[in-house]
Amino acid sequence: MAKKAKGNRIQVILECTEHKESGMPGTSRYITTKNRKNTPDRMELKKYNPVLKKYTVHKEIK
Repeated sequence: MAKKAKGNRIQVILECTEHKESGMPGTSRYITTKNRKNTPDRMELKKYNPVLKKYTVHKEIK
């Protein structure tokens, strides 16, 4: 279960976009927090994907 949000800070899950397209089994996901007030849009960060062994773009999923 996700933690209870305190104020505007919420937990979000980031998922690799390249891994999904590659067709390889498994996924690369990261959990982070963001301020809902400052960043209302979905986040996009470059994070390390251990399966593909390189840095890839990870987008926020619902």
